[in-house]
Order: sequence, then structure tokens, then C-alpha cells
Amino acid sequence: MMRAKTWLNGVLAVVCLSLSGAALAGATPAKLPEDEQGFVNAVGKLNRAQLIALLGEPARAEDVKLKDSGRVVASIWHYHNINKDAGGAYYPTTELDIIDDQVSVVVFLNNDGSDASAGQSYEVQPDPSGL
Repeated sequence: MMRAKTWLNGVLAVVCLSLSGAALAGATPAKLPEDEQGFVNAVGKLNRAQLIALLGEPARAEDVKLKDSGRVVASIWHYHNINKDAGGAYYPTTELDIIDDQVSVVVFLNNDGSDASAGQSYEVQPDPSGL
């Protein structure tokens, strides 16, 4: 009886430590920075699947496919209200231009995404660890 109680106390201690560690680590999935430069640096290291895991499906997506195989070689994804400008206001739209499974350009737009020329654009530097 004493041995079972000691075992149970040990298991409960491990569970409690695991839960408190998860709470300290922010038990939610990793979150991307909201500021422009932090976001650009972070998304440059992610592929499509990782982006969807962190941001969900885009509000709007356009794919460029090869005619012969149908393989997607480029995409334009739009997300809404996920990034902030220097003043702390949310950009209505963030556009991710994806080529060969990596973000190549990020555009922060002050509109619904219909006018990509009216925004702040950043070219994403390739991740040297992925080369």
C-alpha cells in the first residue's frame, strides 16, 4: 500500500511539473512576432506547412501551377490583422508571396489586399541553414 502511494505521488509530481513547465513555456503553439521586421525574419525560415500550422489557412490564396504537372510553384497568400506597424496599429492585410515552398516577399497592406502597390514590401532573405 505504501509503495503504491509513493508511486502515485511520484507520477502526480511528474505530471504537475510537466504542466507547470508547459504553462511557463506558453502552452500554446509557437507564435510569430507581430512587428514587421520580426515577422519577416521569422517567416523566412518556415515552409508552407509550418506557416499554416502557425497562422491557419490564408483568408485568400492564389496559386501558380505548372500546366503539365499541376504542381504549385508559387502562391500569394493574404492574412488579415496579424501584423502591427511601428505605431501599434494592425495592418488590414499581410501578403505572403511564396515561391517553391518558401516565403520570398512579405507585403504589409493598408487595404483589403486589392491594391498591393499601396503597402510596405520586404524581400525575405534566404535562410542559410536551409541551403
